Amino acid sequence: MKIKAGIIGGAGYTGGELIRLLLNHPDVDFSFIHSRSNASKPLYAVHQDLIGETDLAFTQDLTPVQSGALDVLFLCLGHGESRKFLSENTVAEHTRIIDLANDFRLAAQSSAGNRNFVYGLPEINKAAIQSAHDVANPGCFATAIQLGLLPLASAGLLEEVYTTGITGSTGAGQGLSSTSHFSWRANNIQAYKTLTHQHLGEIAQSLMQVSPPGAPAKQELSFVPWRGDFTRGIFVSSTIHCERTYEELTGLYKTFYKEHLFTIVSDAPIFLKQVVNTNKCIVQLEKVGTKLVVHSITDNLLKGACGQAVQNMNLMFGLEEAAGLRLKSTGF
Repeated sequence: MKIKAGIIGGAGYTGGELIRLLLNHPDVDFSFIHSRSNASKPLYAVHQDLIGETDLAFTQDLTPVQSGALDVLFLCLGHGESRKFLSENTVAEHTRIIDLANDFRLAAQSSAGNRNFVYGLPEINKAAIQSAHDVANPGCFATAIQLGLLPLASAGLLEEVYTTGITGSTGAGQGLSSTSHFSWRANNIQAYKTLTHQHLGEIAQSLMQVSPPGAPAKQELSFVPWRGDFTRGIFVSSTIHCERTYEELTGLYKTFYKEHLFTIVSDAPIFLKQVVNTNKCIVQLEKVGTKLVVHSITDNLLKGACGQAVQNMNLMFGLEEAAGLRLKSTGF
């Protein structure tokens, strides 16, 4: 029997990407896509690439959510809106929730009523996700940075970390702003939220989770994010002091990710198009003297959001972890 899935907030970039994945998922029956602003419009009126793919339409009727007709509900809402939605609407008790906003990612904020959200990074929480009723999907920059640093944290090798990362315009959402429209983004980059990015809390939480006893109580991570002149993808570089050899470190990384099919350690230099339109994170190490640089790349809409959400759904329902996620990179 197929899983009955639905989306709240289907009109944005994450909503559209999730629709594309679920329409092609072999184990999902998908027919509920909620949007107040686009109710009754066909999906292809908003996500125009879906013309000829489906005749489904957006709805603002929440009956399927309240009645228990859904097995899993994805919340593709703005940050802060998921908690508000759950406080204002009844979701059937048996319906599982995967939230793509940042409302429930931190342990201290992971509850809403009788729901308790598990942090959905499979590379460290796979067993917990498999038994979870509700999951808080990680942030896009958080995913790329964590997957670059977790093996070091697990070995107690993290000291001060200096991280820079650049993201495509889809990371800013579909609504236009002064820094997201074409004429501003074209031939342009900019640092933003320097040292104050909203993903820092969840990154620190995960690094501490895998750190051995005696590790510093707080990881020192200085992060400067950049807005890039491209549509999708994240490229992160983290620099730390490390005395271990390159061979020891690559061995550490490959062992840590040996059982995780979507995180790959590369011996060759990496580039963004390797991961765009895939659910992969590719990690590469470079060592010069006592300085280690860890590069990590993801697609912000897939492994950084919707692909990871589907990966989490697969784990929650006992499906093949890669179901619906055998995707091909753009390459050129």
